[in-house]
Amino acid sequence: MIASMLFPTGAVLIALFSWYLPAVLNPYGEAIVPLLAIVMFGMGMTLRPENFLDVCKRPGLILLGICLQYIFMPMIAFVVASLLGLNKALFVGLVVVGSCPGGTASNVICYLARGDVALSITLTTVSTLLAVFLTPFMTWLYIGEMVPVPVIDMMLDILLIIILPVAAGVLVNLYFAKYLRRLKHYFPFISVAAIIGIIGIIVAQNHDQIPLVALPLLTAVFWLNLGGLASGYFFGRIFRLDERICRTLAIEVGMQNSGLGVVLAGTYFPNLPLATLPGAIFSIWHNITGSILAGYWSSKTEGEVQTEV
Repeated sequence: MIASMLFPTGAVLIALFSWYLPAVLNPYGEAIVPLLAIVMFGMGMTLRPENFLDVCKRPGLILLGICLQYIFMPMIAFVVASLLGLNKALFVGLVVVGSCPGGTASNVICYLARGDVALSITLTTVSTLLAVFLTPFMTWLYIGEMVPVPVIDMMLDILLIIILPVAAGVLVNLYFAKYLRRLKHYFPFISVAAIIGIIGIIVAQNHDQIPLVALPLLTAVFWLNLGGLASGYFFGRIFRLDERICRTLAIEVGMQNSGLGVVLAGTYFPNLPLATLPGAIFSIWHNITGSILAGYWSSKTEGEVQTEV
């Protein structure tokens, strides 16, 4: 929990460091994929088989969350990019981020916001598994006419850098948890450090271009994140779900696995280097807004939070 709360500060500091000293991290572009794999392994270390069985207990809620994640977020990204008239690189990068699964930090933010943590973990897990198919498909659906989207290759890469590390983490946690009890406390810090490293590398590699796109980029990330948070919360209200679930849906939909967005944009759109920036900036911004929301919601009295029946 401490690691996730420190993330926004660390991310801003590394971005500033890379801005003023880009030569330090610029050569380490090839480290981005292994760093993301470390993050996903850390996510797997927090999961147990019962997390996957929770899908059977509340299939309607899981379906709602997944629909919001993979239908609304890519659509919001496309609409925002179109209305702001983003250049091709930022347009592509924003849609890729919008098509990614839920972010790993959402579970901690959900806990701090007094949401439904079990539901949050299940939604993150299911959306991550479905990312193999849905992230490439939604990316192709919205930008396939703009740039070539190698859907099959993207599926295979997501399998390798997301699903396999998560599965490895689950297996290690299942069979060796008692031997790694002390070590597991350090994994959140390792994961946060890995994401911070990715942000630093991306900022360093795009140092010269950032001033030219800063305003439209920040505006686009702001509206994409706000759209996800709002749609998750208000659709929960529309379906008359209790406050804890509404909060959980807001956080799950509004917080993306932007590290994956960075990797996919950098791997499959190398001629558009700025396409990695939306993911890097989103990584910082969604943790800031998530922390603010968590602080606001947690400050409410226990009596204002309805319990599940």
